[in-house]
Order: sequence, then structure tokens, then C-alpha cells
Amino acid sequence: MIECEDLNQEEIIKELCLCNGLSYEMIGQKGSDTSKLEMFFSGYPRIVGLSLFPNLTSLTIVAQDIKEISGLETCLQLKELWIAECCIEKIGGLQECRNLEKLYLYYNKISKIENLEKLFRLEVLWLNHNAIKNIEGLQTLKNLSDLNLAGNLISSIGRCLDPNEKLERLNLSGNQICSFKDLTNLTRLRHLKDLCLNDPQYKTNPVCLLCNYSTHVLYHLPYLQRLDTFDVSAKQIKELADTTAMKKIMYYNMRIKTVQRHLNEDLEKLNDRKCKLQKLPEERIKLFSFVKKNLERELAELKGSGKVHNDRSNNNKVTELEKSKNGETVTEEPSLQQKIVTKLNALNERVTFWNKKIDEIEAIYRIEVKQKKKSHSLLIPFLLIELETVGNIHFEEGTRSDDWFNSCYELILSRFCTWDFRTYGITGVKVKRVIKVNNRILRLKFEEKFQKFLDNEDMQDSESYRKMLECLFYVFDPEVTVKKKHLLQILEKGFKDSETSKLPLRKEAVILANSLSMCECPRIEFLQQKYKDEKINSFEHELFRHGILLITKVFLGQSVQARDQDSISQANYPMLNSVFIPRKYLLNSIMGQRNCDCSVRQCKWFVFDHDLVLPEYIVEFEYITVVKAHSLFSFNVILEESKKSSERSLLSQDLKFDDEVIKMDPRIKPRPKLISLDDKTILSLAKTSIYSHIVSLNLHGNSLSKLRDLSKLTGLRKLNISFNEFTCLDDIYHLYNLEYLDASHNHVITLEGFRGLMKLKHLDLSWNQLKKSGDEINVLCKHTTSLLTLDIRHNPWQKPATLRMSVIGRLKTLTHLDGVLVSEEEATAATKFIAGTKITQFSLLRHSSTKEERPRILSIWPSAKILTQISKSGPHSHLNGNWYLKITALNLDGQHLFEITNLEKLENLKWASFSNNNLTKMEGLESCVNLEELTLDGNCISKIEGISKLTKLTHLSINNNLLTGLEKHTFDNMLHLHSLSLENNRITSLSGLQKAFTLIELYISNNYIALNQEIYNLKGLCNLVILDMYGNIIVWNQENYRLFVIFHLPELKALDGISIEPSETECAKDLFGGRLTSDMIAERQGHSNFTQMQELNWTSSSIRTVDLVPVDQFRNVCNVNLQNNNLTSFSGLIYLPNVKVLCLNYNHIESIMPRLKPQTHLTNRQLLYQKVPSSGYGQQGTAKINRDIMSSENLPPIMHSLEVLHLGYNGICNLIQLQLNRLRNLKFLFLQGNEISQVEGLDNLEVLQELVVDHNRIRAFNDSAFAKPSSLLALHLEENRLRELSKLQPLVKLEKLFLGYNKIQDMTELEKLDGISSLRELTVYGNPFIPVTNSPVDGGSFGQVKAPPIKITNVIPPGGFSHYLGSDFTLTPEVEDKQNKNAGILMSNPRSIHAEIAFRQLRGINLSPSLLSHQNMASPSAQMYQGNQDEERIPGSHFPRSNRM
Repeated sequence: MIECEDLNQEEIIKELCLCNGLSYEMIGQKGSDTSKLEMFFSGYPRIVGLSLFPNLTSLTIVAQDIKEISGLETCLQLKELWIAECCIEKIGGLQECRNLEKLYLYYNKISKIENLEKLFRLEVLWLNHNAIKNIEGLQTLKNLSDLNLAGNLISSIGRCLDPNEKLERLNLSGNQICSFKDLTNLTRLRHLKDLCLNDPQYKTNPVCLLCNYSTHVLYHLPYLQRLDTFDVSAKQIKELADTTAMKKIMYYNMRIKTVQRHLNEDLEKLNDRKCKLQKLPEERIKLFSFVKKNLERELAELKGSGKVHNDRSNNNKVTELEKSKNGETVTEEPSLQQKIVTKLNALNERVTFWNKKIDEIEAIYRIEVKQKKKSHSLLIPFLLIELETVGNIHFEEGTRSDDWFNSCYELILSRFCTWDFRTYGITGVKVKRVIKVNNRILRLKFEEKFQKFLDNEDMQDSESYRKMLECLFYVFDPEVTVKKKHLLQILEKGFKDSETSKLPLRKEAVILANSLSMCECPRIEFLQQKYKDEKINSFEHELFRHGILLITKVFLGQSVQARDQDSISQANYPMLNSVFIPRKYLLNSIMGQRNCDCSVRQCKWFVFDHDLVLPEYIVEFEYITVVKAHSLFSFNVILEESKKSSERSLLSQDLKFDDEVIKMDPRIKPRPKLISLDDKTILSLAKTSIYSHIVSLNLHGNSLSKLRDLSKLTGLRKLNISFNEFTCLDDIYHLYNLEYLDASHNHVITLEGFRGLMKLKHLDLSWNQLKKSGDEINVLCKHTTSLLTLDIRHNPWQKPATLRMSVIGRLKTLTHLDGVLVSEEEATAATKFIAGTKITQFSLLRHSSTKEERPRILSIWPSAKILTQISKSGPHSHLNGNWYLKITALNLDGQHLFEITNLEKLENLKWASFSNNNLTKMEGLESCVNLEELTLDGNCISKIEGISKLTKLTHLSINNNLLTGLEKHTFDNMLHLHSLSLENNRITSLSGLQKAFTLIELYISNNYIALNQEIYNLKGLCNLVILDMYGNIIVWNQENYRLFVIFHLPELKALDGISIEPSETECAKDLFGGRLTSDMIAERQGHSNFTQMQELNWTSSSIRTVDLVPVDQFRNVCNVNLQNNNLTSFSGLIYLPNVKVLCLNYNHIESIMPRLKPQTHLTNRQLLYQKVPSSGYGQQGTAKINRDIMSSENLPPIMHSLEVLHLGYNGICNLIQLQLNRLRNLKFLFLQGNEISQVEGLDNLEVLQELVVDHNRIRAFNDSAFAKPSSLLALHLEENRLRELSKLQPLVKLEKLFLGYNKIQDMTELEKLDGISSLRELTVYGNPFIPVTNSPVDGGSFGQVKAPPIKITNVIPPGGFSHYLGSDFTLTPEVEDKQNKNAGILMSNPRSIHAEIAFRQLRGINLSPSLLSHQNMASPSAQMYQGNQDEERIPGSHFPRSNRM
């Protein structure tokens, strides 16, 4: 047999030699130098004969029937080995091939990576197309640069590749990797250049089917050059991935902040409710304390001497009184003393009763806070999962309007049986929240497997398969009470590996039920038993009322009822998908047998394939119980005033009892209250005449706010100043013998100035307004070194949770704090606590990291927190001389720090977090000039300071502090600041942010910002895309707050946690676009004091409405220029009382008063404008039949001060509609460049002196044009279509008439002006009957025109006039005529000289028609509006032709 095998082996070697062109005989005799051998397709069933080739460096074996790797022991020089497309099942036999650099074992049957530990030089390893399930066994391959594991069964990467730091190429295509989170493990491979997860030659990994797959990979692996065979080295691709990731992080940061804000709001409501409920007990306690102190004072005075026993403690006042029962030291009035003692004891009982009430409210408050936090506790992890999976797991909260929400609600009610729950006093169930789970990864798996079942069946059965889909409740293990982590694991990864339960059954199958009782009753039983065993607080056990259900979509498939004898496992039910147990068969059922229909249908299900159970909905619910739940909103209503008689009687019963105690004998008469203290009063109170003899001084129950110099009372040992008006105790100093001080029930806000009380032993500061624990403890530490008892209850301390530890740790002599004995254990713990509140070398090392780059993680947490969790420095690392220079991240959250110190050497610190400490100042960071992120949330900081040198900051967060404002110039030099978060402070203004141009996110919710103008401080921040101002006063003060902000900050993408929709932007433009408001003027002026304003200049700004409130503040405005806007009416200008000059050229004025259509015909835009009464938007022409009504003289006059009105170039065609008759004091009216065909509606303008209607469409005048005698002095009618001059006779005072460029052909028309005796100047050039000549035509040509002589002229320029009009303003008739011919100027330039006049007058050049006359009379229009606008701002400032006026 052996001979046969040897013979066979010899044949194989011969075949090997033949295939490689070698002579078997020669090799047998001399050996071989061959370094490379190849065997393809057949003829080499075993690896043999390689000992003949000692110099072999490369061996290639492809498509052979080899079962194992062997015979390589002698191949010590082997560097490259190919054993591909064979039948190898196990990696082995390579131990001696220590020089192996490349190993190709693809297309085999290998199921495990093993036995490669010794191949230290291996650089290339191909194991594609095998049956490998796990990445393992590669730890020692430090030089590995190319790894191909494509086409295997790998489902997870984990940390298995971390040691292979030199890896450059990795192919994992065709596996079962399905998690984005898993891919982030590759971020630690810094040299990875080429990654394949979706190679076209292989099947797709499930992860590649997810949304944003490429973005996710490219963001986390920025050094990649190729991804899935594509070149991704271009800079633009990386930048796009980075930008997308940044937007995602910003979006989810905003969402998480919104959730936190809602939680804080709920907690604030609870706190307000608690304070409201505790108000009455606190008032009762105050009352009783006052009466007690009065009685104690009487008792002390009864004893006559006024001396106090030294051994009497602050917290044990009645012990001395009890001694008095035995008659000690009492000689007179024993019955009175006895009464006082009895009453004191009764008072103490009532105080105890009300204290108990306060404690009850506090206990319920804590339970409700705990429940609120628990209810919100899932929402933030849900959002973080969404972010990490780039939206491939999505959670959606339902409302009544969602069909699926109602379906879930009905499902729960239908599967709730009251019978099952009645033993627990539960009568119903209330659904509080339903969240839909959209897990794309799990859904793809579920649908894929479900489709396989459908594909295996014929069409008839596929419908029955669909009927096997069921909605069931997941049964949580009742003993896993904290199931949040477990639930999150299920929602993210499914049911497969998430079970942490002790029950072995759960590993075999997913346990589900179709009944609420089968899920919930075990939990309720377990909790009730637990509370019973641990004797937990009476309110605490009510937490069982609240629960969470997980509704799953399940494919039950082939299912049978479980057999009693077999354990439930796939092995015992091989062909089935699930088994079930009806409720009646469940052993040890905690629910006894019921005569209820529900029990027949109730089953527990066990599904074997975890992928066929899909989590779909999470439901938070509350049980309705017979005994009403304790709640701050229902419990203890007796503490509130109520009209209900039952509640009132309960309340009055206690108050009646209180009154009886107070009315007990002896009743103390009130003493007169002292307002100030002088020497005489002190001596009379102390009943002595020598200051040094005063030992005790009782000033209780007065109205004192200051104490005179008490330092002369050198012998004073006891001082009582309770129930006064003190705000500070700086008058109490250098009382070296003072041992007892009662300053309770005052308004003390600080202990500053409280000094020199070295013998003070007992101090009562309860019921005051002390807040800053750090500062006050420092004062006591320094100035009361002998303190034994201290009471600081009922003060609004800023950090109450750590207050007791802080006080005990600092004041080491204390024996009692707040009436409670300080134990040795407590004192030791407090000393340790205080030691931990300082930044030391140990704490720096323990809470820091030296990573130089921020990890690429999709997370909203501060970088310092992420880095210190990923890679802490450790307490003993980097202890060489420069260890502190290596620290880049520092996370000192929750270390109870009172100040930041010892950071001077941390010059390279980039990311720092000091949240939830006791910091009051931002100091100690000056040296950390490289800081990029700084977090100081949850401290007591009141001012932003000490960070002006931190110019590299990108993120700054100071939420939950005491900031009141933003210091000027703080942010001016921060040229990289992208995110600023200042939520929950007391900030009133945004004025420090004008130059924070790089800001992208600003969170400033829950502050005290009230004024609209504050938004203008953000108008220059063109990069700002996220703004959160929720909870500020402006939100309620500004009627359309949201649209107001959207309009003024058009770059915003999200406001107050809600994305801005395009429709909102449109609405904002409609509502606020073109509105001239007081705020806009204040923004431009830099202040809001409008009373000194005389001019209002606002041209070319698309203004549609004017809304200046309060109008009274604009009372001194007399000149208004709103040229080049979109006004359709005078809008809010009609309310300005003293406007004299109004310039509205180049608008769309249709009427003075805004007029709207009837309500039924309004468009949406016009409806929107109804809120602004002065809006003139969208008017319609008035029907002719209404003209008489419109021109009615009954309309009341308006704008009584208006004298000069410019309405040129407004497209006006109807003067009656304008309602100019209402402007009764108008003197100058400019209407040039309109489309007026009739002069009408000016009858009431009795003082009008000058009317300009040049460049209109007037052909003739009707009878009503100038029907009444008029005071008109100048009339401008140039560039019209006049053919006749009749109806001008009533203009009896007319001195100047300008008729140039009309259509007058008949010279006799001029004779009609004969009746106007006052006419001094007439211009008629440009009419058809006038020939063009080189010299002015003088009046002698018109013999018919009678005296007084009229000067008829073409052009008579005054001296220096051309200087004002500019170079392009021509003055000679010849040039003018040529221009008319060449350019058709009459048609192409619709603007007349009067626009120029208006402009010149605005520029301060007094130019009027009278300047052109020989008389050179001063015209009233010389008082024209003096403007200061640039010429360029006013269209029509240059005109190519001179028009004679």
C-alpha cells in the first residue's frame, strides 16, 4: 500500500516537473534552483515533492482537488503562495513559511481564519469566496496591507482589524455587513486607501443599499482614494461629504435641543406648580415662626435678667423652656410662663404639620420629575440613532391625524381586558405617545426572508402566507426593570443578539403575546413585590402605572401549539416557524382562570427566526386606576383656594386649627416697629446705660434695614434680627464676643462685609435670598472659624444638590447643618468632595486626551466628551517634562469646580468642557489660545469675559447660566466662531453679535429678549442658518414673530427648531416686504428716539406701506422723501401731524387713503394686509358712477400742515380718485409725467399757488377744471396735447403759464388769455404755429396781445444756471430741436424738467419757475425739501433736453 502511495507520489512530482518544463531525472540527481512553480486545473491532488525545490519563492496551485495545506515544511524561502479554487477547508501547515509575503487562498471552503500568527511578514492575504463568518486571527499581521475577504458570510467588522494599522486595501464585498455603525470601526485604519463593499463582481452588502451610504463612508474615511472601484480622490467629493455630514449634525443638534427644551418647559411647569402648592404651608410656617419668636422674647424678658444660657442651642429652643416647667430660675408669673411653654409646644406641632405637607409635595414633585425625564429619556437616543445611521433608522411621533396612530390606539384597547387587571385596581389604559419605527436595515431583512417564503409557494398559497402576518406585543423580561438600553438595542439591531435575559428560552425564540395582560401583569407583579420587599416610599410604587409596549410585525409561518414534553427550540420543531401556548395552558400563570371571552384568544408566541419579527411601534401608556394617581395637578388641592365646598372644608379645618393655636393665651400685644436704630433705642431695649454691659440684643420683628455702629457693643453675645428688612449684613462686624446670631426671615442676598466674628457658634440664615453658595461659604470660612450650628434652609441656592457637601467640607467645625447632625462619615465624604473640586495634575491626566484630531463621528456631543471617552490619557501616562503640552482635550464635567485653575501650560488644548460645575467666572483660560471648542453649560457665570484671546474658537456653549448680556466686542475677533449656544440665561439684548459674521448656529432660547430691534443685530450675519429664540419675550410680544424674523433674516433655514418652508418665506415677504417701520428707522439711526427727527429720507427701497408707530414720536418730521418706491397710497404718512413737504415721485400712488375692495372680493395678499390699516396694497380703479361720491366735499380734511406735494411719474390717470381735495393747505402740487387727461378734483385747494401737470395727456379743460376763482400763480402744462386754451379765465391771479410742446395750431387761442390781467410770463415754444429761429421772439410779434406786456420767450437762462444743470443739459433752441428730431426725445424720455427741479430742490438748490423770469421773484417753492440723497439714488436726475418753465 505504501509502495503504491509512493509510486502515486512520484507520478504527481513528474507531472509537476512536466508542467513547469523541468526534468524529473535531473532534479532527482542534482536538485533544482527553481524559484517558481505553477500547477493549473488538474494533476496535483496533494502538495508533494516540494522538498526537491529548496529555493522555491513562488508557488501557484489553481483548480486542484487539494483538501489541505501540507508539505510546505521545507519551503523556508517561500514568499508567494497561491492555493486557489481548491477544496481546502482549513488553514494550516504554514508555520515554517516565515518569509511568506503574499497568500492567496480564494475560492476554497475555509470557514475560519486561523494559524497565521507566525507569518509576521505577510502583506497580501486573499480569502475571498470562502465560508468565513468572523474576522479573526489577524492580530499579529502588522505588515498586512492588502486584505480581500469578499464573498464570505461576515456580518460584523468590530475591532478585529485594529492591529492591522498598515492596511491600505480592503475588500469586504459580498458579505452580510448591514450596519453603518460597524463601518465606523474602519476609521482607525489611517492608511486605508482602497475600500470595496460593493464590488460589481460580488453580491451587495446590505449596508450598501442604505441611504447616504457613500456619504457616510467618505465622511468617516477622508483618506480614501477609491471606493467600490470608483476614484473618490477629488477634493470636491470629500468636501461634499463633509458638508452633508455637518448639515446632518447641525440638524440633529437642533432637534435634540428642541426635545431638551420641551422637557425643561415641562419641568418648569412642575416646579411652578410645586412652588404654588408650597406657598400656603410656607406662609403658615412663617406666621408661626414669628409668633414663636415673639413668645421666646417675652419668656426671656420674664426671666428678668435678660441673660441667656450658653448651652442653649439654636435648634433646641424649647429644652430651656421645658426646664422652666420644673420651676428653675423662675420666681414670678409661673402660670404665665406655663402658658407660654404650652403655646410654644402647640406652635411647634403646627410647624411640624406644615413641614410634613411641604415634604409630601416635594416627594410627589420628585416622582413626577422622574416620570417626565423617563418619558423624554428615549427621544434623545432615538435622534442620536437617526444621526448615526444617517436617517436609515427613523422615528416618527404620531398624532390623532395619523391613521397608524389611531390603529395602534385601537389595537391596544382591543387587547386590553379589564378582568385581567382588576386585582391591581386598574380599570383602563390611556395611550400617551406612539412612535413609529422605520428601520430600513431590519425591514430589508424581513422583506427578503418573507419574499423567499412567497417564492417557494405557488400563487394560491401566497395569500394565505400574507394572512400569517400578525401584530403582536413583545414580552420583556419583567426582571430587567431598566429596559431602555435593551429596547434601543432591539430597535437598532433587531432581536437576534440583543437578549440580555437570564432565561435560556429567549435565545431560542422571540417571545411575543397578543394580549396586554400577558406582557404587563408579570412586570406589575414583580414591581409590587420589589416595593413590598424594599419598603419603598408610598408614592414611588405608583411608577408601575406607566409602561412601554413594543408592537411588532411578525410572520408566524407554519405554527403549532407547543407540546408539554418538549422544550421550545428549533431543534424540537424543525419544520416550523413558530409555536404558541394558549393562556389556559400556561403553568404558574399569575392570572387565575376567568370566565371571560378574552382568555380563549390570548396566546403567547415563540418565533424561531429573529429576522421575521420586525419592531414597528413603541407605545407609552398609563393605567387608569380606581385609586386616583397622586399628582401635583390633582393632589393636595386643599392647599389651594377652591370654590368646591368639600375641598374648602378640608382647607378651612386646618386653618381653623391654626387660628385656635394662635389665639391661645397668652396673646402678645404687637410692639411698635423700629425703622432705624440709634444709641438711645439700643440702651432702652437693653435696659442698661453702659454699652459694654449689653450681652443680648433682640431686634426681632421690626422694619430695620441698617444697623448703627454695633462694634461698640463689645460684650454682645446674642443678637436676634429676624423678621426685619435686611438685604446684607455688612453692619455686623468686629463683634468679637458674639456667639449667637439669628438673621432668619430677612431679604439677605449676600454676606459680603460680614466679618470679624471669630467666636460665633450659632448662625441662622434661613428664609433669606442667598444664591451664590461659593461666595457665601468663602465668607463664613474666613470670618466665622468657630461655627458649630448653621441653618441655611429656604434660600434660593443656585446649586442645591451639592450645597450640604460643600458647606460641611469647608466649615470643618460644624456639628449641625440645617438642624441635622453632621456625622463622621458625612464629614469624611465632604472633605473628599472638596478635595475633588480643584484641578490637579491627577485630575488633568484622568480627564484628558492627547488625540490630535477630532474623531469623525456623527454625534452632537462636545468633542472633549467624545475624545475623553474614546481615548483617555490615563493617570500615569505622559509624565515626562512636557506631558501637559500633549493634552488636546479636557473634559471636567460634573467635578464641582468653583474655579478654573492650573491650565496655564495647556497651550495645545483644543477642546474643553467644564459643564455642571459651580463656576462663577470665566477665568483661567487665557493661555489656552488654541481652544476650538469650549463648553461651560450648567454653571453660575454671569458675564462673558476672559475669552477675547481665544480667536480660534469655533463652538462656544454657555447654556444654563446667569448671563445678563453680551459684552461689546467680545466676539469681534472670533473669526471662526460657527456655533454659539446661550440658552436658559437672562440675556436681554443681542447687541454684542453684530460682527460675529461667521456664525452659522445661534441658540439663545429662554432668555429675556423683548424688542423687535434686537433682530436687526443679526441682519449682518449672512451665514446664520439656524436660530433658536423660543421662550423669549419677543415671541409673545411681536404679533407675527416668526414671519418677522424670517423676513429680516432671509438666509435662515430653521427657526426655533422648525424648518422654514418656502411658503413661510413668501408670507413673510407679503406681510413685511416693503414696510417702512419704526424698527427699520431705529436700525439705520442706531437709536429709537425719533422726537428730534425732522427729515425722513427713504428712497429706492421697494416700500409698499408706511407703518410708523407710535405716531407721536414722529411729530417733528416736516420733510419726507420716499421717491422710487412701490407705494399705492399715502399709507401711514397721513398720520404724521407736521409734514410740510412730501415727495412721492416714481411710486404707484392711486389715492391718498388706502382703499380695499369689499371683504368678499379680497385676494389672499390683500387679506394679509388688513392687519396693517395703512396698507395701500392692490387697489382697484373706481367706477365712474362713484366719482361724485369720491369728490364730495364732505370728506374730512387731512394732513393739515402739508404745503408741497410731489406726485410725478406715478401713472395717475384720475385726479378725483386721488382725493387731493382733502389737502386743504396745499400750496405746490407736482403731477408731471402721469397719464392725466382731465384737471379735476382740485376745487377745495384754495391756497394752491403752483400746479405742475407737464407731460400728461390733457387735450382741453372741462367746465369744472377751474370753476372756482383760484389763487393759482403758476400753471405748468408743457408736453401735453392741448389744442385750445378756453376755461382758464377763472385763474384771475395767474402770473405764469407754461404751454411749451403742446398741439396749439391757431394763434387766436392765445387771445383767450386776454382776460387774465395778472399774467406776466408765457412760454409757448414747441407748438406747431411757432417757427424755430435763432433769436428769441419778443412780445412785439403779437400785436393782438394787449398790455400789461407779457414776455413770450423760448429760453431765457439766468446767470450760472448751466452750472447747476450739468453738462448734458442743453440750453439752445437749435440743439434742443436737433435732439428732438434725432432721438425722438419727446417719446423716449417721459420725464420733464420738473423731476430735475424736484431733484435740485432735494439737493439744496433753490430752483423755481420764477428764477427764469426777468422779475426774478422769490417763489414759495424755494422752501422746498432739503434732501441729502446721492444723485444716483434718484432716477431721472439727468435729462437731455431743457424745458422752459
